[in-house]
Amino acid sequence: MTAETVWKCEQILAGAVKDRQIFDTREEAESFARKLRRVAPDMFVRIEPMDVKMVWN
Repeated sequence: MTAETVWKCEQILAGAVKDRQIFDTREEAESFARKLRRVAPDMFVRIEPMDVKMVWN
């Protein structure tokens, strides 16, 4: 069974998106964000759901 939602994790610094990662679950995205905040505390992380059709067609 394929999930219909993936989780986009954008890393933002000084108002610009520096990188974007896609995760299968929200928990994976949040775990990544926690680790990133430890090494780059000035980086803002935005996590949001995304329809899988927007990533793969």
